[in-house]
Amino acid sequence: MNARPQPRQRPARTWPGSGLLRRMRPTLRLRLTLVYGALFFLAGLVLLGVTYLLFNQQLAQTFDERYGAPTEPGRHRQIFIAKEDVTLTGDAAIDWLWREQQGLRDAAVTSLLTQGTVALVLVGGGAVGLGWVVAGRVLAPLHLVTATARKIAAAPMAERGLHERIALSGPADEVKDLADTFDTMVERLDHSFDGQRRFVANASHELRTPLTLNRALVELAMHRRTASDDVKDLGESLLEINARHERLIGGLLLLARSEQEVADRSPVDLADVVTHVTAQSAEPAADAKVTVYEAVAPAPTTGDALLLERLVHNLVENGIRYNLDDGTGWVRVVSRTVSGGKVEVEVSNTGPLVPPYDVPLLFKPFHRQAGERAVTGTSAGLGLSIVRSVATAHGGDVRARPREGGGLVVAVSLPRGGLADRLW
Repeated sequence: MNARPQPRQRPARTWPGSGLLRRMRPTLRLRLTLVYGALFFLAGLVLLGVTYLLFNQQLAQTFDERYGAPTEPGRHRQIFIAKEDVTLTGDAAIDWLWREQQGLRDAAVTSLLTQGTVALVLVGGGAVGLGWVVAGRVLAPLHLVTATARKIAAAPMAERGLHERIALSGPADEVKDLADTFDTMVERLDHSFDGQRRFVANASHELRTPLTLNRALVELAMHRRTASDDVKDLGESLLEINARHERLIGGLLLLARSEQEVADRSPVDLADVVTHVTAQSAEPAADAKVTVYEAVAPAPTTGDALLLERLVHNLVENGIRYNLDDGTGWVRVVSRTVSGGKVEVEVSNTGPLVPPYDVPLLFKPFHRQAGERAVTGTSAGLGLSIVRSVATAHGGDVRARPREGGGLVVAVSLPRGGLADRLW
């Protein structure tokens, strides 16, 4: 369960406070609301200013028309004002009227500006709230697009979420065009991944026939009475290479099958699976001078029993293969029920140190130790890839971490079975 150490990659440089700035960055809805509010307040201020100018101009024009000089030649305008036993005529009356009008204008302008500002603030606040609601309604389809894209991206394997569609209903506007284009892109990707899986499955199945024929011909040539020792040695080598090819093709078939959603589920206790796999692994473990320990507790789940058996078998097989060769190596297999409605299988082993940054590479297909090739290597590099695919198909996940002192700890979590709960 080890891999070739890879050079440590430097993390991307991040400026201090960049994460806080990203969290504080206003959303598009907030920015649209602020733009709506700013435009509304600007338009209100312009309207208030224009009203003030027209009002002031109208007052001045009215005073000139009533008390200014007559427009017709030869005519004279006489103004008499009696106030508190005081009579004003001529220019004195006009000055008094002018002062009175100025006071009235100042009071009217003050009232206009004060009440207009209060009204603008109240109506502007309502406009901002309405803009927030309208922006939310307008951006709701974009939120649906984002949620669907996140659901696809959050799938344990990218191709697992490609069946999701937005299916946006509504008028044929730009947002609907975006949603339909996104659905078309995801649908084409889904078809592409399906075609790729079918191709791998079909090609692997078709390759089984010539490999079976090759094995039969080699065995026939080896068991002839006239076969020399050289022919028998060559036959053994050919059979070993043929067996490796068969394991590779079998792994590809199993990988293609495990990447499909498990529809037909049945109750399975992982404790029984662990006990069965441990018993099967006794002989390979003895040949590798590795001791296998098991600590089983009821771990009921539902799924495909054969795929779950392959999952545990691959973990134990990798634990035996990538271990110490001095007779002190061991593999420990544990099944248990954990919190959160989950059951878990954990396999840990001794072995060389595994760099933490190399752990994610172990789950990539065809990843093997340094120097191994697909033809000459002892494994096809599909063991942990199959484990991840089987776990994902059952709604679970896989975690791996280096063990202190060397080796690896791999834990597979699966949903606890509903029907199996009543059986225990």
